[in-house]
Amino acid sequence: MLDGLILHIEFSSLIKVVPRHFRPYDESAFYLGGYMNYLLYFGVIFLIIFLFYFLVLNRMKLKKQNYNKIGEINYLIKKFNLDSHKINYRLVANIVALINAFIIAFVCVVISLIDIAFIWQMLIGFVLLFSLIYALYEIFGRILVKKGWGK
Repeated sequence: MLDGLILHIEFSSLIKVVPRHFRPYDESAFYLGGYMNYLLYFGVIFLIIFLFYFLVLNRMKLKKQNYNKIGEINYLIKKFNLDSHKINYRLVANIVALINAFIIAFVCVVISLIDIAFIWQMLIGFVLLFSLIYALYEIFGRILVKKGWGK
């Protein structure tokens, strides 16, 4: 009698008994509804990537005064002809960490939203990844030039 029914515990702490064939969403206990799960997914990925990039990678390089080993900053200096003596490396490294975390989290969420074959997801992911990298670093470089850090 009861094996045809399952219990769903929603986020609002209400217990509903619904038929087994009626599953309006996955059976995870942490369902927020609609696209809120993806927003939470984005936030968690963004936070993990940003903290890893900020605490581990940038801190090690900035403590040792190895500014020339941060590849993104070297790219910005060469492409936009920035003066390396005027640049606030800590600020730029923090913004680069934010940009990288945003790019990775956004691509992960968009790919998980698309319900198509795996190879197409990867293809769309690579196109989206490289277009976001180019667009966001182009915008950031132009902002740095307008800020007066160019030669």
